[in-house]
Amino acid sequence: MKNLRWIIKEILPFWPRVCLTLLLSALTVTSHIGLMATSSYLLARAALQPPIMDLMITIVGVRFFGISRAVFRYCERLVSHDVTFRVLSRIRMIVYKGIEPLAPAQLKDMHSGDLLSRIVGDVEVQQNLFLRVLAPPLVAVLVLLGYGGFLAHFNQGFTTILAAFFLAAGVALPFLIRALGNGIGQMKIQAKAKMHTFILDSLQGMPEMLAFGQTGAVFQRIQEAQSELSRSDRRMARVTGISNALMGMISHLGMLAVLVLGIFLVKQGQIDGILLGMLALGVLSSFEAVIPLPVSQHHLEENEAAGRRLKNLIDEGQKLLEKDERKEISTGIGDGSEERSIFQNCELEFVNVSFRYDPDGPWVLDNISAKIPRGRRIGIVGRSGAGKSSLVNLLVRFWEPNTGEIRLGGVNIKELRPLDIREKIGIVAQKSHLFHATVKENLLLAKPEATNEELYEAARRAKIHEFILSLPQGYDSLIGEGGMKLSGGQQQRLAIARVLLKDAPILILDEATNGLDPVTEGELKEELLALTEDRTLIVITHHLGFVKDLDEILVLEKGRIIEYGKHEDLMKRKGLYRRLWENGSEI
Repeated sequence: MKNLRWIIKEILPFWPRVCLTLLLSALTVTSHIGLMATSSYLLARAALQPPIMDLMITIVGVRFFGISRAVFRYCERLVSHDVTFRVLSRIRMIVYKGIEPLAPAQLKDMHSGDLLSRIVGDVEVQQNLFLRVLAPPLVAVLVLLGYGGFLAHFNQGFTTILAAFFLAAGVALPFLIRALGNGIGQMKIQAKAKMHTFILDSLQGMPEMLAFGQTGAVFQRIQEAQSELSRSDRRMARVTGISNALMGMISHLGMLAVLVLGIFLVKQGQIDGILLGMLALGVLSSFEAVIPLPVSQHHLEENEAAGRRLKNLIDEGQKLLEKDERKEISTGIGDGSEERSIFQNCELEFVNVSFRYDPDGPWVLDNISAKIPRGRRIGIVGRSGAGKSSLVNLLVRFWEPNTGEIRLGGVNIKELRPLDIREKIGIVAQKSHLFHATVKENLLLAKPEATNEELYEAARRAKIHEFILSLPQGYDSLIGEGGMKLSGGQQQRLAIARVLLKDAPILILDEATNGLDPVTEGELKEELLALTEDRTLIVITHHLGFVKDLDEILVLEKGRIIEYGKHEDLMKRKGLYRRLWENGSEI
């Protein structure tokens, strides 16, 4: 249960609803007991042909218990599911907050399908924790105490029999079922995760699989994962069948034991024979409270396996959050004090920065040193794989350099919270993600409180305002998953409009003009240069013509800065930049 303690803590704030759920569940079982016992008593009394008025109270009792059972069951379902959904909502928020600091470096080795399986499937599994794991044994105890006390009025032996068979059905049988089904829950969770991973990978890579004729191989992998999941389901079904059979046997043996004792007591004259059916059927009905207990072991194992997978993610994220909180205290940011000068001058400096993605892999950046004062407009060019985009990933702390420092305002960014750094930087990547939402909602991601006029102005500067107005619903038009209803150039212009709306002091364009026609690219370039007169602009591109008029150009080759300076100076040196320029303005 250690992997479920954090989830149980999320249930505790709802203890009034939890207590009400337990009470309603116990009343539901009590109504079932009352219905069966009263019906039996009514039939036994009616067989003696008493006056009809003598049966009226019993008849009303049958009606009452029949109606109350349905009412209590409905109310119990209403309250218990309300608790469950509230807890699931809290768990989703906890999981998201735990995952958010991990992206993307700490998640690089995890399949997107497995990650989706955790934040969706593993969270959904936790709905069984309260409904089918924690509540049933508590309800069983309440029923045992309540009905056991009722039976004690007739004879203590009835209570002893009920307690003994309750222990057999609610304690011994679950242990047996857990032993028979050991590992099923873990196996089922892993099989689901594997299948989700394969399915998501196949959906994301569908065009490539169709183009290369690999659909058969992918289908076979999915089928194997489904077979593994089916095996776990069949094994669980067999164990459940055994559980149901044993539960039926125990409950009927309990009823038979009460009946035998009752017959003996009738012969002794201690109880009225008319009560035999009522006592026997009442005991049989009371086993409704312990029927869920053996199966709850399967749910418990699934909950533990899913909880462990979620907790591993959350713990990693929590470690990073705790580091950030300590940095917040040490820097004074976030406690109401004025912003430090590091966020006022926004000077960037790379000091002997080296980086590689894997410990044994090649160096992507090798001893990089550069200073970018605020308000400078810098171009970074080089062949593919030179390390241009890696600089951006390090700057926003998606990754950490192996050696060296990156300074913002003279302070090592490792001493700052990633959130504070990213608030000051606006990035348009080569492939910016657009959500399946409206144009307006995608823009407001950068500035939720922005006015319509601010949205329009950002779109005008990105040269996409007129296109948006031509859409059927204008800014309220849905753009599809990943912006699939837009062309590549339109997607990039929308992403540029979004980053312009953010109005950050540092603007980074990482191959942001890919997919734009030359005319639009030229107009956008002029707009950006005019817009960034008092901001830092970093342009990473293969289009050398885009960086020609910038203040300085850095030329990367194999992770090193081999040239830097203005366009005219670099052309005079007759180095790599000039060779690239003479071979064409696009690398």
